[in-house]
Amino acid sequence: MQRRNFLKTGSLAGLTLTTLVTATSCSTPSAENKTDANGNTIDDFELNEATVDSLQKMMKDGTHTSRAITERYLKRIESIDKAGPKLNAVIELNKSALDMADAMDKERKARKIRGPLHGIPVLIKDNIDTGDNMHTTAGSLALGDHFAKQDAFIVHKLRAAGAVILGKTNLSEWANFRSSRSTSGWSSRGLQTKNPYVLDRNPSGSSAGTGSAVAANLCAIGIGTETDGSVVSPSSVNGLVGIKPTVGLLSRTGIIPISKTQDTAGPMTRTVKDAAILLTALAGIDPKDSYTLTSKAEKDYTKFLDANGLKGKRIGVEKLEHPNAGTEKLMQDAIATLKKQGAEVVEVELSKLMKEAGGSEFLVLLYEFKDGLNQYLSTAGAKVKNLEDVIAYNKANEDKAMPFFKQETLELAQTKGDLNSKEYLDALKKSTGVSRAAIDKILKNNKLDAIAGPTNGFAVCIDLINGDYDNGFSFSTPAAMAGYPHITVPMGAWHDLPMGLSFFSTAWSEGELIKIGYAYEQASKKRLKPEFKTGLFA
Repeated sequence: MQRRNFLKTGSLAGLTLTTLVTATSCSTPSAENKTDANGNTIDDFELNEATVDSLQKMMKDGTHTSRAITERYLKRIESIDKAGPKLNAVIELNKSALDMADAMDKERKARKIRGPLHGIPVLIKDNIDTGDNMHTTAGSLALGDHFAKQDAFIVHKLRAAGAVILGKTNLSEWANFRSSRSTSGWSSRGLQTKNPYVLDRNPSGSSAGTGSAVAANLCAIGIGTETDGSVVSPSSVNGLVGIKPTVGLLSRTGIIPISKTQDTAGPMTRTVKDAAILLTALAGIDPKDSYTLTSKAEKDYTKFLDANGLKGKRIGVEKLEHPNAGTEKLMQDAIATLKKQGAEVVEVELSKLMKEAGGSEFLVLLYEFKDGLNQYLSTAGAKVKNLEDVIAYNKANEDKAMPFFKQETLELAQTKGDLNSKEYLDALKKSTGVSRAAIDKILKNNKLDAIAGPTNGFAVCIDLINGDYDNGFSFSTPAAMAGYPHITVPMGAWHDLPMGLSFFSTAWSEGELIKIGYAYEQASKKRLKPEFKTGLFA
């Protein structure tokens, strides 16, 4: 999750949307691949910006097989992620990836096509179980010996859809729920992931590896997870489309938990269409996850891909307080595009209503993290069997597990009681109740189809000594606390640093948000391929 949302500024302080100037001088790492005169990587990868549709056409036409495509992505990971700029986005490769691709090629030859993901390479976050030869560790050395006994529900859905699992991506350790002084994108197992646009910038947490990998074309599509901001924030700073679904649209079974009321997986892709395709494949009712039993999932989210989807819509845009020049310019352009496409734009101030929630979100997460992690570890094949064991392991291996920041968040969670505690129940009522009431009130009173605003600030510098600093704001918290859906779409870049435009609404409104997001994407075309710049002004 995006730690700064509640640990530094309080649950909703970020919603003041007061931005800071981010043109800070950072260290400049060296590149090891083909470079230009400024030391920036020259990128001529054959599959750059490939979509699910374009890859399917290659396989249908016979110019490429799934194996050939998979081999190219594996070579890409070796040259860009492990050498060259060394993004460090992929924490582990799947030894069975080529076998999976061969199986899909064999089925295609027999004219058995499972669907749009047949033979398509995907990377998934390393807190999602796979019952194969890959570890599932949440980036923690404490889980370094852990192989899941079976696939997470959504991984089972991926395999059934014919996707090829390339490997797992690095993340902020424990999904950024370890320390108030952490650096996003760093884990004791995977170390630091870089932003492919500007290499000394942070790819944001906690789905940092997925964001960096998909942006850098290390795979066709990717999967992240979010508790508060961890799909939409790395999508925003990595120039991607990210969908954080309604809690319950996608099963959480087999995903290392933080919060049963806020956790969800979500697509991270380069286009809205690819996100809609992936969301369709992942959604489904899971008897082991009670939140999915009331799901209102659509059979096919691609039916909402309407280039005229903004016509007649009313969009509430959050009022910005003292935005920096880059944010103001991108938002002005985005609002002009919304209006040009037939939407009516009204100014709203959701932040004022959300202040009543106070610090309730963090309390809820502390209780639910302890409860959920203890349940997960009690049946896992790891040596650590509960949160107390994890804390003890980190202390005993402090030089490797905690070289830059400690584990005060884990320790605070350990002090909490069970989910019958009055403190927890009161906080839950306040967190969920206030956020849902605030969003629904703004939507109803203004007759809105969605609420919009910048997803978050521009990417901050990587700083392992001091940890993350505030990039000005985050717009993820209201939808996260409410369990409501949220989509971010590339809004452009300032000095090569991308920013996303967020749209969110009430429960089960993914279809309408996809329609709005797709119409904005098609009218604006703001996705830019990263250039692996060594520094902001290199």
